[in-house]
Amino acid sequence: MQTTYQTSHGQLLDLTTAPPGHIDLSRYTMDNYLRIITYKTAFYTFYLPVACGLVLAGESRPEAFKLAQQICIEMGQYFQIQDDYLDCCGDPEVIGKVGTDIEDAKCCWLVCTALKEASEEQKQIIKSNYGQKDPAAVARVKEVYQQMGIAAKFEAYEAESYAKLTSTIEEQSLLPKQVFTSLLKKIHKRQK
Repeated sequence: MQTTYQTSHGQLLDLTTAPPGHIDLSRYTMDNYLRIITYKTAFYTFYLPVACGLVLAGESRPEAFKLAQQICIEMGQYFQIQDDYLDCCGDPEVIGKVGTDIEDAKCCWLVCTALKEASEEQKQIIKSNYGQKDPAAVARVKEVYQQMGIAAKFEAYEAESYAKLTSTIEEQSLLPKQVFTSLLKKIHKRQK
């Protein structure tokens, strides 16, 4: 029940941050984005399955569930940020779809990172083109991402996130490490 609430909360945050037909890029902040993906993705995709496994294994210590939640939320955020990156920069033949986050005006990691670090001129290009269903507008946003080195920023984020997760998993002794390392192995450097 709690996970249903959290996921619904994330969906509501997503819809109110980027309501259809109304683009207000001032709402596209990293704090709002992380809140959306934590509730919309991380809880049900990572924490819920792990928590269910812990319950089935007879685990009852609150600190075990707290640790699992901490690791799973970080892993869920990493997974969603990868998904955002692949939506824009992944090969459609590999990921199995043509990404539409730019056209759909999604509050995603790339646009939040860009808006935070872009020059005023770059921000204006994003504001004028984000959410447009025009391939030329999409290309202009992607050009700004390329100018800003968004691929390198993502690679740095991915390396940092992986190192942090690996360290947290290895340093803890409360839960079997393989619970988390097997999940991390599945998503690290994924291409789809």
